[in-house]
Amino acid sequence: MNTDQLHQEIKEANLSYMLLARQMIQGDKEAAIFRLGISQEMAELIAGLSSAQLLKMAASNMLLCRFRFDEKILLNMITDYNKNRMMSQAHTTILMAGQPFEDLSV
Repeated sequence: MNTDQLHQEIKEANLSYMLLARQMIQGDKEAAIFRLGISQEMAELIAGLSSAQLLKMAASNMLLCRFRFDEKILLNMITDYNKNRMMSQAHTTILMAGQPFEDLSV
């Protein structure tokens, strides 16, 4: 994959992510804040973006979303299919709920 193709893939991923995030926030703001791992302020900013602003953000060559689990244990809990899947997801949700959101304004 060359650089131009990579940038195009990133832009498409960004657009999909931003559209989904805005839809989630408009549907149920509190659930979206939890699921996206963002602050109330960030949720309000995303919800207030015009379509032109959203497209401009999506055109960045940097991914706007990132993995929320920095710990191997969380990744293992999500991907472990040998154990009770529902229990594993519940434990992961509890652990992630206890993590502070990432302050992207810094």
